[in-house]
Amino acid sequence: MAERARFTRMEESTAEDWRLIGAEFRPFSQALPDRVIAHLRLLEGDHGGFPVDRWTHSLQTATRALRDGRDDEYVVCALLHDIGDTLGCYNHFDIAAAILKPFVGEANLWMVQHHGIFQGYYFFHHIGLDRHLREQFAGHPHYARTEEFCALYDNPAFDPKAETLPICEFEPALRRVFGQVRHSLYQSSTALPTAPAAARSA
Repeated sequence: MAERARFTRMEESTAEDWRLIGAEFRPFSQALPDRVIAHLRLLEGDHGGFPVDRWTHSLQTATRALRDGRDDEYVVCALLHDIGDTLGCYNHFDIAAAILKPFVGEANLWMVQHHGIFQGYYFFHHIGLDRHLREQFAGHPHYARTEEFCALYDNPAFDPKAETLPICEFEPALRRVFGQVRHSLYQSSTALPTAPAAARSA
């Protein structure tokens, strides 16, 4: 068993305690892509009344983005855009954005965070909501990007006959994206290292 810190209250912790914790943090953080894929797999078999299950929809959205020549970060966002469905029935886009936030740029993060409203253009009028709700963001720098994501990739990805690549096709890109921490409170910490893991995982 690995040595553990000895404090019972965090205020009593020492630098040595955090050295021990930091040594455990690196392998834990490097295994994040595996946990993300495992959580995404919870969508498998969950149709929720849709023509395809949520797992297939996620893979199909990413497949469309990949085939369209989008870069790793964009494709990973497409893959994970609905990962929050399991725990965020009312705000799945917030959960997806929270997972992606340390690893992606502002434009893709905003796209994921707001895709739920933009996707609503295609169905909100059927459930008593305003399909033009996205117009509150008219003029925003990332409006067109998010509108395009839904139009090209999210909206048409419910076709049982459409090309749907397996998760193994996306795993290398996911590991590359999650191997580079771009935004984190802990980036400058020496005890909790956030060194890139992409080279070891790809």
